[in-house]
Amino acid sequence: MKITMYSLLKPLLVVVAVFSFIACKAQEENKPRILDPAGGREKVTILPGAYQLEEYLPMLKDKRVAVIGNQTSEINRTLLPDTLLSLGIRVVKLFSPEHGFRGDADAGKTIDNSTDGKTGLPIFSLYGNHKKLPVEQLKNVDIVIYDLQDVGARFYTYISTLEYAMESCAAAGVKLIILDRPNPLGHIVDGPVLESGMKSFVGMQPIPVIYGMTPGEYAHMLKGEKWINADMLELYVIKNRHYTHNSLYQLPVSPSPNLKNMAAIYLYPSLCLFEGTDISLGRGTSMPFQMYGHPGFKNFDYSFTPKSMPGAANPPLLNKKCSGELIAESPDEALSAINNSFNIGWILKAYKAHPNRSAFFTKFFNTLAGTNELRLQIEQGKSEEEIRASWQADLSAFRKIRKKYLLYPDFE
Repeated sequence: MKITMYSLLKPLLVVVAVFSFIACKAQEENKPRILDPAGGREKVTILPGAYQLEEYLPMLKDKRVAVIGNQTSEINRTLLPDTLLSLGIRVVKLFSPEHGFRGDADAGKTIDNSTDGKTGLPIFSLYGNHKKLPVEQLKNVDIVIYDLQDVGARFYTYISTLEYAMESCAAAGVKLIILDRPNPLGHIVDGPVLESGMKSFVGMQPIPVIYGMTPGEYAHMLKGEKWINADMLELYVIKNRHYTHNSLYQLPVSPSPNLKNMAAIYLYPSLCLFEGTDISLGRGTSMPFQMYGHPGFKNFDYSFTPKSMPGAANPPLLNKKCSGELIAESPDEALSAINNSFNIGWILKAYKAHPNRSAFFTKFFNTLAGTNELRLQIEQGKSEEEIRASWQADLSAFRKIRKKYLLYPDFE
């Protein structure tokens, strides 16, 4: 058989052509993803790691590939597994995190194994019987790709899934490729640092509530600080293009059912503490994580009634009229409300307004906070300034560690 130069170069030409097409489409269809409420910055299109096909497709050739992904694992609105299969990559299985592969399951709901209706690939749940990727599931896998859009809060469980995946890949001798994605809260580092002895799936490492790192940066920190058993892991991070930690990234796809828009995403780290109380934060409404309320609150102008709906089948305070506060309806309002910080003002206000303070907290509060101290400080009537001062030493120590692993220009 006669081998021509064209036949040798054809696969590479196809990859280049596909990448060029996707990049152009991203420029045309996905409007600039930097929000600029203050003005004065040049607006550019941020391209996540998944879009850098020319960097990772050569590593996948003739390999058996597994993907840890969900509805956010997209390239120009096409899911990553579909793109890889269309380019002749041998994808053999999928792994799904909390909320499932399509991202429509309630928070905390157990996810069963299933089969992808479009590709016929098996989907193994990492939020069901196994939260840690079983090493035996990697016996017939050469490379695992991790591609999940995170929101930058310690208790958002995708970084826990990432940590477990790193350990499993290291144990199995399987390469891990992280297709990095921007952190919409990458310009903030704030909140109490997780204390020793408080480890759970909603907080596994000594990081603050808002830690200001992308998944790729966080993975390098886990490995570099030897916080996990991953010394032997062959780790690759495909970086974002045009991203810095001063970029405010507009997510093209909702990362989970109750984070419906950018306002909710910005408010999420501060309002999620209400999940450890008897307060509603709007699950079962059109604006979850943009409000809070309780039937017993007085002297609040805003009211809402949680209803059963997709993504919130049985929300807290179901069918009970709640009085409370609508914090923000737009991204700009949310950014102004948090003021580049982990805001504890709302939970202090709610505690003071509660008709029965002994019923305010649940056991889950300390788990979310990552410390037993915050609840005690609130109960003791400490001021916001006193509470914030109590975590500054630990926060300063974390900032020094974080700096070592940044892949992008920082915000400070």
